[in-house]
Amino acid sequence: MTPSSIRARLLLVRLAVLVIFMLLAAQLWRLQILEGGRFSRQADGNRIRVETVNAPRGVMYDRRGRILIRNEPSFQVSLVPAGVPGTVTNTLLIELASLLDLPLTDAQALAHADKQGRTDEPAPIDASACVDTQTNKTFYGLRECFNYVSSVAPYRRIILSESTPREIAFAIRERGPELPGVLVNVESQRHYLYGPLFAHMLGYVAPITQDFLERASKRFEYEPNDVVGTAGLEAGAEALVRGRKGHEVVEKDVVGREVRVLQEVPPVPGSNVFLTVDLDLQREVTRILRAGLEKVGSPQGVAILMNPQTGEILAMVSLPSYDDNLFIGGISPADFQQLLDDPHKPLLNLAIGGFGFPPGSIFKLVTAAGALEDGVITRDTTIFDPGSIRLPNKLAPDDRSKDQIFVCWKRTGHGDQKIVEAIAHSCDVFFYEVGGGYTNGDQHFEGLGIERLDKWASAFGLGELTSIDLPGESAGLVPTPKWKRLAPHINESWVTGDTYNMAIGQGYLIVTPLQMLNVTAAVANGGTLYRPQLIYQVQDADGHVVSAFEPGVLRHVPVKPEHLATIREGMLGAVEWKDGTAHYAGLPTGVRIAGKTGTAEYCDGYQKPDGSWDCRRDKDGHQVTHAWFTAFAPYENPEVALIVFVHGNGKDVLEGSEVAAPIAAEILRYYFDQWPREQRGPPAAASPTDTTTPTPPPEGADPTALPAPTRPANTTRKGFGGSLLRSEPSNTNMSVVSGRVVDTVGNPLPGVVITVDGGGAPVATLTTGPDGAFRYDLLNPVTSPRWNIRAPDLAGSPFVTLQVQGQAHYIVLFQEAP
Repeated sequence: MTPSSIRARLLLVRLAVLVIFMLLAAQLWRLQILEGGRFSRQADGNRIRVETVNAPRGVMYDRRGRILIRNEPSFQVSLVPAGVPGTVTNTLLIELASLLDLPLTDAQALAHADKQGRTDEPAPIDASACVDTQTNKTFYGLRECFNYVSSVAPYRRIILSESTPREIAFAIRERGPELPGVLVNVESQRHYLYGPLFAHMLGYVAPITQDFLERASKRFEYEPNDVVGTAGLEAGAEALVRGRKGHEVVEKDVVGREVRVLQEVPPVPGSNVFLTVDLDLQREVTRILRAGLEKVGSPQGVAILMNPQTGEILAMVSLPSYDDNLFIGGISPADFQQLLDDPHKPLLNLAIGGFGFPPGSIFKLVTAAGALEDGVITRDTTIFDPGSIRLPNKLAPDDRSKDQIFVCWKRTGHGDQKIVEAIAHSCDVFFYEVGGGYTNGDQHFEGLGIERLDKWASAFGLGELTSIDLPGESAGLVPTPKWKRLAPHINESWVTGDTYNMAIGQGYLIVTPLQMLNVTAAVANGGTLYRPQLIYQVQDADGHVVSAFEPGVLRHVPVKPEHLATIREGMLGAVEWKDGTAHYAGLPTGVRIAGKTGTAEYCDGYQKPDGSWDCRRDKDGHQVTHAWFTAFAPYENPEVALIVFVHGNGKDVLEGSEVAAPIAAEILRYYFDQWPREQRGPPAAASPTDTTTPTPPPEGADPTALPAPTRPANTTRKGFGGSLLRSEPSNTNMSVVSGRVVDTVGNPLPGVVITVDGGGAPVATLTTGPDGAFRYDLLNPVTSPRWNIRAPDLAGSPFVTLQVQGQAHYIVLFQEAP
């Protein structure tokens, strides 16, 4: 090879190297200069994220400020495979399986299912992460699931436990460096302190559905993983207690642990709701109603107390009930199916829901009001009750063998009756003729007729919603001739006998107990139909009143005061006259009570041996019945209206005077003789007044048997403030916060709830001791540099924010304002 060729080759090599370096420089220019901003943003996107911060859901109190619903921390443990070094994988998985009681392998999961006698497959640890959607293969064991996720999406979180016990979650957090890739997240979940006692009223929250998500207001920023109120006031007051979400810009490490918060918009907590109901009264009414149902073997019943002058609900009980705490974190399929399969329908609030029930003779109040106002009768109109009347067959009026006979409950008859007597005696024949008219030879009495009877039923609010603050209310049914003709299961013309039946609250008429209580309240107060309300006041998280109770008038029933006074007089006679239907029910005599009994036939259908269907009857052949009683007191100036409904037991005639009225008597005796007078009027203060947290019932215990609160229910407290007194060095591994809760003069307040959170949901819930003191030893500045110490149950919901450093002791004070 000649020197010139060597130089040429060297020149080509140099040129090639130069070109390569120029290309590398150009690529470096593109990456660093031209697209550097974009790649920088992508890098930031991998470590800096905008996260939603859920707002604390507002809590609920009774009318005396005693807490009924609380938010408590729920700990979620997850695992990110990418954060687990290969050298410790096996040891880590074995330890997590032991700590969280998880199957380590598929074989263990299947063996455990076989041991329990289950025929279906066990559930995977994480239904979304541990299933191969391509092959539809499910991994039941922790090891198999970990290996699968590691191979397909190593940065995906495997949810190991949704509701981890506090002690285990704290232990995992403390051992963070020893458990790489393991995350502990804290969310807030509801705790219903009294479970079945308020379940139908408070309801529960549940994971949001796709349908709700599509319909929900954007103002509340609902997201697919949210929970929403699904029943009771949790649903009815969703807009009030929901709050507004906040946002944080956070820096995270490779496995998703938070390094620091760069920017934040704090959430706005939901409003707190004070109810019109009273804890003590609700508990006692529940106890009395349950005992009354057990006495006659009835599976279902309702008792409601209302202030007839305002529409405030003081107590509302529907039995059977259920424990709404079952729905916390998601109810198990087995528990939910058990509730659905229960023939007595514990999920149904019978006070307002279901299809309703025939009201029986308590509907005679409506018939009487319409007849008096329309001039069909006067106070002095007299109708003779021989015990029964005969209604000729329209197609064969002269053939008396085809007459339809309508009997009075008193088969020997009541004789001559005027309206006051007819109400007191609950005379059926009187109301047959007043409702549908009657012709006897040349004598003809023109009754209301179905059109006017329908008109007055509607005027008193029947056949429509009462608009109470609860979802799932039924309107019932006020039947019309058109309805009967078009109803596919009937398809017949309306006849006079139908009007007779409706006039005494039978036939096709269907009502809810709350609707009939509203009828009673309107009669008691002079004709005002109020909207029943459960919410007395709404406060924001700082204790400021957002909205206060105002009576809501649905309408004024167009019945003259003197006619309503006549009806009230008849109701008084039912209780006070010796031959009144409720006279021997044991109603209190220290206060004048006006009431009306009702016994309503219903068809509990069954199939007979010959294949035909019939309604169940008692041993004497009478159709089985429900029992009703409604009342108000005191007679001169009513402050409470009451209704009691006892569902039939399927084998006996349950009479209102013998079954429902005695239950009402015991409730009214408690109301007037034992329930403190100061609790009957408006709440003394629209703020949480009882700083002692009521002791929730032990698991499996009857919540109606709880002891009374240790602090007087009418104790009124002003607003509270919180402050950091000082900080000092601590020789503990974690930082510490301690403090006291005192009144204006420094006296300790025991039993006050204190929550601790790191800028999100509470991670701990404490209770002050006899000296008003509390202490928390696990403030971790690595987990969060900012911690909030709150007293959510005190007036004003005071809190102290701490900027936490390592090995420090923070001393705080919550004190009542002078």
